[in-house]
Amino acid sequence: MRLQTRGRLNLRGARTPGQLNLAYADLAHPDGTALRASSAAIGELWLRSAQPIRGAVNLRGARLDLLHIAPDILPGAPRLDGLAYSTLTPHEPAATRLPMLQRDQDGYVPFAYEQLAAAYRRIGDADAARTVQIAKQRRHRTTLPTYARLWGHVQDAAVGYGLRPMRAAGWLLSLLAVGSIAFALHHPSPLKPNESPAFNAVFYALDLLLPIIDFGQESAFSPTGWYQALSYALIITGWILATTVAAGITRTVSRQ
Repeated sequence: MRLQTRGRLNLRGARTPGQLNLAYADLAHPDGTALRASSAAIGELWLRSAQPIRGAVNLRGARLDLLHIAPDILPGAPRLDGLAYSTLTPHEPAATRLPMLQRDQDGYVPFAYEQLAAAYRRIGDADAARTVQIAKQRRHRTTLPTYARLWGHVQDAAVGYGLRPMRAAGWLLSLLAVGSIAFALHHPSPLKPNESPAFNAVFYALDLLLPIIDFGQESAFSPTGWYQALSYALIITGWILATTVAAGITRTVSRQ
């Protein structure tokens, strides 16, 4: 406790089955690495109430049972690839932990996001875990070509990369309301007047929005003019929502 260093504290490959207590520490090496614990195996690493570390921090490949570190302890750009921990304390909102991952010297490190999300799931904070997973997808999006980034923005806005499925329900209900009102005010013309079923604006809008379900309305009526453009928009939007939901479900299942 209360360790003060000026230079590198080198714990590379250290084996400490119990507790390594660096509470109230003041570690500084502004022009180099202040703390190096890469490939270390430590039971508990405590940096409680420590001063913000001035210098680089390398925790790559370390294995910890418990890591006690406040978000402001690492103001610089740490190296966290391969860092594994079972418990992360103190409990902080995901928004305060994510900037540390975004500043990683190695750029986008998927493993770091997965570890943080897993730590939140272990303590039952599912919402924070989802926030981390969405942040991971957004960070990954920045590494993709332009067309893939555009599709990523669509998935993000529509269903939060499948992690916010209720967004899809909200979009569908809103579009269903718009389509139902529009077609109730202006019925599309029947393709076969003597054979067409009774027109129902709600089920006609559902037929356009849901690519799998067929209520027999879309195939029996044909809108014209502006309403035809609206029907095309509902069909395209329905396919996009269905595709993004399916992609999100696939991603969730593969992750589990």
